Amino acid sequence: MVAVGDGALGFWAAVREVWPKTCAQRDWFHKLGNILDKLPRRLQPRVKAALHEVMYAETRAQAREAIARFAAEYGAKYPKAVTTLEQDADALLTFFDFPAEHWKHLRTSNVIESPFATVRLRQRVTKGAGSRTKGLLMAYKLLDMAQARWRRIDGAHLLPLVQDGVAFVDGVEQVSKRGKPRARAA
Repeated sequence: MVAVGDGALGFWAAVREVWPKTCAQRDWFHKLGNILDKLPRRLQPRVKAALHEVMYAETRAQAREAIARFAAEYGAKYPKAVTTLEQDADALLTFFDFPAEHWKHLRTSNVIESPFATVRLRQRVTKGAGSRTKGLLMAYKLLDMAQARWRRIDGAHLLPLVQDGVAFVDGVEQVSKRGKPRARAA
């Protein structure tokens, strides 16, 4: 599972080709910005709070209810904002199928974007790397040095369960009647 930014369609086409069962989680940070852009500035703080109700809901059902409330409240005057939320609702709520400890990492693409901020900054300061080889070497070395400061993923001990296809519903592992974890449906 990888967080999806708005410009990642080519990447996702490649991922689906190699790993067809991969789930797509839309990036909430960018989606919030896209929705807020379709609303007047005076409404944005209130709308952001309403969207946080969806984003931080305890269960998928509560998130769906919050989306319905958002649509009812803003749909008549701001249909583009509501459509922007509703069209990606399933991909925005994919994180509910994974351990709750992973949710904050899955809701954002910051895990992907943050490490490359250092590389972008250095590239801008040096006005380019000179050659492709030097650019790759510089990016590798910067990322290699930066990884010492990276924060570990919460619930890292649950990654083998996710990899094995154990089902999680609203962040909780589903256990079969025999007391063994059920395999996740494809």
